Amino acid sequence: MNIALDAMGGDHAPLVNLEGARDLLAEDSEIESIILTGPVEQLKKAAQECGLTDPRAIFVEAPEVVGMEESGAKALRRKKNSSISIAADLVKKGDAQALVSAGNTGAAVAAATVKLRLLKGVQRAGIASPMPNEFGVCNLLDSGANPEAKPSHLLAYAIMGSVYAREVLKVADPQVGVMSNGEEEEKGTTFTKETMVLLKHLVARGHAPFTLRGNVEGHDLFQTPLDVCLCDGFTGNIVLKSCEATAKAMSKWMKEEFKKNPVRIAGALLGKGAFKAVKDRTNYESYGGSPLLGVNGVVIIAHGGSSALAIKNALKMAAKALKHEVNPKIEEALAKVSLPAEPVAG
Repeated sequence: MNIALDAMGGDHAPLVNLEGARDLLAEDSEIESIILTGPVEQLKKAAQECGLTDPRAIFVEAPEVVGMEESGAKALRRKKNSSISIAADLVKKGDAQALVSAGNTGAAVAAATVKLRLLKGVQRAGIASPMPNEFGVCNLLDSGANPEAKPSHLLAYAIMGSVYAREVLKVADPQVGVMSNGEEEEKGTTFTKETMVLLKHLVARGHAPFTLRGNVEGHDLFQTPLDVCLCDGFTGNIVLKSCEATAKAMSKWMKEEFKKNPVRIAGALLGKGAFKAVKDRTNYESYGGSPLLGVNGVVIIAHGGSSALAIKNALKMAAKALKHEVNPKIEEALAKVSLPAEPVAG
């Protein structure tokens, strides 16, 4: 398998990207190549600095870079030779089978959608972001690709997310819920109610590759056996970033409190192992990235602040999705369903 890596994507590019590639190549002999896109001379210098000497690391010239603050779609049109654009071209041409980027999310989504196109039966691609909970991982879908979603889009997300959970995460019976402001059927907006109508219709016809839990609330992300939580990209992105900020704030506050007296410091030292375990469980670096489901190719979007470990795990996630042939199985599941073009009234 060949994976294209946007080497200039992310806050700490290109060094951490090359370090992540170096570490994965060292432990995975099945990967044929990791193709790094960016200004080649700059990449070779960074490779020398971090000791990336594996011949399976291939450098491809991409002189332009899309900044994190730029509009993704506009930058894609203006910067046709950007590292993310060239990486997507490699997948489009078949030189690579997967794309990984920690860069501008909008540019990554636009490049994947425009160049790779959507799978048959998919109207909008969605980002499935892993949220660790008491029972494993709940994928928040969509977490930013499609802020103005329709109920029919969420119906496809339910199918794609459950197929991904079943095939890659090995969940025997994926549990799917719709993010709302209460579990009761009368709760929610017109959008969430129409989404529920479509989901129930799918279940009634026997075409749902999941168990529908109905409406779920914010706490269910962490306290309920839930594998896919459906929402529009606007809501999902706010939820995701709020959870990330809360985790960082809690960590900071605990450190400050522990340092206030010697007894607390001693207690912190005794509980160091437990604190590290919780940190590892909630750290996005452990998961690597979020799959962009619905595009004709494997695309993993990593966190902008990714470290070398996060990039390594994002690349590993891409390799895993390729091994399990997720996209053909998504198409097979979608072929059983006729997705409406417009919302269905409840």
